[in-house]
Amino acid sequence: MEMEKRSNGGVSDVGAWAMNVVSSVGIIMANKQLMSSTGYAFTFATTLTGFHFAVTALVGFVSNSTGYTTSKHVPLWELLWFSIVANMSITGMNLSLMLNSVGFYQITKLSMIPVVCVMEWILHNKQYSKEVKTSVLVVVIGVGVCTVTDVKVNAKGFICACVAVFATSLQQISIGSLQTKYSIGSFELLSKTAPIQALSLLIFGPFIDFYLSGNLVSNYMKTISWGAVLFILLSCSLAVFCNISQYLCIGRFSAVSFQVLGHMKTVCVLTLGWILFDSELTFKNIMGMLVAVGGMVIYSWAVEVEKAVMKATSVGKNSLTEEELKLLRDGMDNHPIKDDKLGESKEVLDV
Repeated sequence: MEMEKRSNGGVSDVGAWAMNVVSSVGIIMANKQLMSSTGYAFTFATTLTGFHFAVTALVGFVSNSTGYTTSKHVPLWELLWFSIVANMSITGMNLSLMLNSVGFYQITKLSMIPVVCVMEWILHNKQYSKEVKTSVLVVVIGVGVCTVTDVKVNAKGFICACVAVFATSLQQISIGSLQTKYSIGSFELLSKTAPIQALSLLIFGPFIDFYLSGNLVSNYMKTISWGAVLFILLSCSLAVFCNISQYLCIGRFSAVSFQVLGHMKTVCVLTLGWILFDSELTFKNIMGMLVAVGGMVIYSWAVEVEKAVMKATSVGKNSLTEEELKLLRDGMDNHPIKDDKLGESKEVLDV
């Protein structure tokens, strides 16, 4: 966990967030070109995620083999449990996007923040200040205004959305818990879970993708172009940085902070989509983005205030006044410490 210790200047924290934002936005842009009908029409999202984790597992294996990182023990059952939850998150999100409207899909993503808050309260008895709750509400409203359009839902889609939200929230909370429990770094934990996720996604992914798109990935691979291969490799490379930074950020901060500040990526995606892909950017989108950014700024301020209050409280509890020190010293002078070995009393000298 030494890699997760926060530096005094906060440079490494900013670097972790920057890596996550840049890699996440980059992979969305690359996948947009790879998977869109105007691009390379690679409509196999779950299989592509399997490729991502396979490359991540390869990088982790090389890192461990060269001694750059060390492997720490984590029980296999916990790795399997975590991988199942993570894969449920991926599959649930894909099914939710397919079965529901884009508007409802965005609502499910926004609902992760309150769900994470409730789960952390239940599992870890974590409390949140009024300022933090207010800033979270502002972020949710802002992102909702700029992303939510038509909202249509059906029974199957609603169930898939609920599974996706629950699994994703539990996964993000578990990342921080496992890192703390086993004193393991973000990359070391990722290198242990990535092979399991890659194997399971590459086995079951093609069947899920066939259900979602009606196409077989094997048929696509027979006629794949070099352009598609290059974008798949680019997507996998960005995924390594995206996965590492996700584990790194949650290890340093919290699942709630990751969700709140992660909505900055939504704002970046909307802006880049308008610049690069001629996506429509209305006055409603712009106002929503401004509200969301304002909420993120308020959230950052509220978290820092909360930390300062907790630190002051902790110092107050652990420090002793001069009067308390004098009473403690007098008590030691009046009560000699008995030496069991010699069977006699020794007076404590006041130096």
